[in-house]
Amino acid sequence: MARTQALPIQIATGDPRPIGRQIVDAVRMRIATGELRPGAQLPSVRGLAQQLTINPNTVAKAYAELTADGWLEARQGLGLYVAEPRQRLSNAERDRRMDDAVQAFVHEVAALDYPPDRALGRLEKALAVLLKKSA
Repeated sequence: MARTQALPIQIATGDPRPIGRQIVDAVRMRIATGELRPGAQLPSVRGLAQQLTINPNTVAKAYAELTADGWLEARQGLGLYVAEPRQRLSNAERDRRMDDAVQAFVHEVAALDYPPDRALGRLEKALAVLLKKSA
């Protein structure tokens, strides 16, 4: 049986994303990079809420979203575990979301008046985390 794995995430008060979104994004990134492996048990709702000093309802909603999206699986009476990898979205939906993310990134780079070559360098550095997983 898997042991509960610590969930080293932090909430940034200056982050424009809601706290629940920060939790969802952090868990997804840790799963995508392999820091959280399939079968790893996550802290209880109460445990993570105490760790982050936030309302348990916020954690419960984030966990519910991660479960609904297939990132986590609930085991009756045992808790939440990282689900086995599977394609969670259709190829068309994945392409649509990628296009949206790319457009949002390009618009933000343009609004910041950031040089495209430097933006690409920063993007490559950020994506390198995902390349390590596939190596």
